[in-house]
Amino acid sequence: MLTVLVIDDAELARKRVAAALTSEGYHVIQAVDGVDGWAKLQNGAPIAAVVLDLNMPRMGGLELLAIMKSEMSAPPPTIMVSSDGEDGLAERAKALGAKAWIFKPVQGELLAAAVRRVATRM
Repeated sequence: MLTVLVIDDAELARKRVAAALTSEGYHVIQAVDGVDGWAKLQNGAPIAAVVLDLNMPRMGGLELLAIMKSEMSAPPPTIMVSSDGEDGLAERAKALGAKAWIFKPVQGELLAAAVRRVATRM
């Protein structure tokens, strides 16, 4: 079973994403912000993909992507989720290693398809 790390400060959004991925057969670990997500990435559990919110307190998605890129030899593929459609954000995220960008509210089927496409087989 592949593990997906879902990082989002909005509890309802995080739980909806986790439920959609769990129903598709993924094991889901949840983190409440980038700091929590970074700690969970460092604990050594194999993560097949990360679903990462853009705007969060303490550490946002772009900041975490930058840390993952600089500190990890092989960061897991990351799918960004956001309600923010500001010009250039998706390009900045992709330059930092994001594999996809999905707008909130996240549709479960679309997210599951994106995770299937990018997830690293362990």
